[in-house]
Amino acid sequence: MELNDEIIINAPKDRVYAALNDPEVLKQCIPGCEDLIKHSDTELEAKVVLKVGPVKARFSGDVVLDQTGAPDAFSLSGQGSGGPAGHAKGGADVTLTEDGDTTVLRYTAKAEIGGKLAQLGSRLIQGTAKKLAAKFFKSFAEVMNEDATAA
Repeated sequence: MELNDEIIINAPKDRVYAALNDPEVLKQCIPGCEDLIKHSDTELEAKVVLKVGPVKARFSGDVVLDQTGAPDAFSLSGQGSGGPAGHAKGGADVTLTEDGDTTVLRYTAKAEIGGKLAQLGSRLIQGTAKKLAAKFFKSFAEVMNEDATAA
């Protein structure tokens, strides 16, 4: 499954990039995130509770950031296990383009799932993934807007 989207954020690129690397900001924005631990500049550990159709699961996983193209672009990859519900792995490529006082964030994300979750059907999974991605970026844009207002 692949997801693509773009969102305009009312903040300069360097602030957007810094926020995308701030565990506190990410924890606030990731739907169902219970814990996000930064082990290094490129390694994070997450605990997230998700409900996909009738299946609710607590996922634990690791995320690795590749910051080679920073601050214009970066990618991340991760994998997690939801116990009996199944497992997931995936990644995303993100580009940030400054446009005056705003930043255009574009992403392409890919995910693979297995276990009980994979039996739910691709439409339900795809729909849930799109909703979760939209929720994350909406929250992220709101946090960035609050920061801009406060500054």
